[in-house]
Amino acid sequence: MVRQGKGNKDRLVPMGERAIDWTETYQAEVRPLFAREPDNGVLFLTSTGEAFSPNHLSHLARKYIRDADIGKTGSCHLFRHTMATLMLEGGADVRLIQEMLGHANLKSTQIYTQVSIRKLQEIHAATHPSAKRGRFGQESETKAEEPLGAASLLAAIAE
Repeated sequence: MVRQGKGNKDRLVPMGERAIDWTETYQAEVRPLFAREPDNGVLFLTSTGEAFSPNHLSHLARKYIRDADIGKTGSCHLFRHTMATLMLEGGADVRLIQEMLGHANLKSTQIYTQVSIRKLQEIHAATHPSAKRGRFGQESETKAEEPLGAASLLAAIAE
């Protein structure tokens, strides 16, 4: 359960096995080093034992994005946007993405469908029978571009 996430909304979001493993490792090995009494059970703590504030998390995310040297700036929203775009491009229904993001209106989620047009064009060029032929029905000698890697996609999304 994410409490007071973006827009001060609570939402239930799924966690993958990898995230669960990392969270359990953090809880067992790292969090006890920072926890102070009385411990209110907040999951993520600063090195001084206080709950992460939204600004603290944004500061860390901004730093990690800068350190990753992808040529873009951003913070938590960049990860949120990337997750939604990659899920949509992976076949997730836009209404499910809307629910996960906590958008009250589907129009707020439509930005992700526009971003994924690039992926649709790549798939069309790689798979559609007419895309494999030249203007007059002859075999084209050009190949479809390679699909974007995660880093390239993240950079393109951040533009």
